[in-house]
Amino acid sequence: MGRSRVVLAAFAALSFVVGGAGVARAGVGLPPVVSAVPTQEKVVFITIDDGWNHDPEAARILLEKRVPASLFLLPDATSYDTGYFTALAERGRVTVENHTVNHPDLTTLDAAGKDAEVCGAGERLRATFGKTPKLLRPPFGAVNDDVRLAAKACGVKALITWTHDFTTWGQTPPTPRLKAGDIVLLHFTPTLAADLQRALDAAKAAGLKPAPLMPHLKAAGYVS
Repeated sequence: MGRSRVVLAAFAALSFVVGGAGVARAGVGLPPVVSAVPTQEKVVFITIDDGWNHDPEAARILLEKRVPASLFLLPDATSYDTGYFTALAERGRVTVENHTVNHPDLTTLDAAGKDAEVCGAGERLRATFGKTPKLLRPPFGAVNDDVRLAAKACGVKALITWTHDFTTWGQTPPTPRLKAGDIVLLHFTPTLAADLQRALDAAKAAGLKPAPLMPHLKAAGYVS
């Protein structure tokens, strides 16, 4: 539980600066915060959060259309029907990433709390899926340098926010025109299948295709 404390003490004075192309940068060695990926390729990135609703139609779309997607999962949300997610990971083109244990605002927690949420989720997801997540979606998009330092201590290479949220929260949101490198946010809610299809249609209308996130983060120099 003390892994992040030494790092926090060493770098507490670092500032949080937002750079171009949707990337936050600060001092040496901090993982970036990325809301869009600069790329010349005609691609967008599909990300899906939480995991509470296990909709078979959404899984069918992901599998049959071979949609590359990053799933930022809460361990408890996957544990009552792990097979839903292991099937996606084994048969589809998805990666399992970190969304903390309990979905708190990480900026409100002390060092031990950050460590428990981020490292704890990574360890549980590794135990289930056999691989430690390298990307973190901070709940609510709430992030500061202390969160980035704690994430680094837990092995996180980049913190991923989003460009557009396509989730239907009560009513269907307006559909934006997507651009190359945009990161689309979805959630495992009862409307996921419709929201996912709307995002795929928007990508197609803009002449874009979903692509795996990590290779493009590496190509942009954000992850080594």
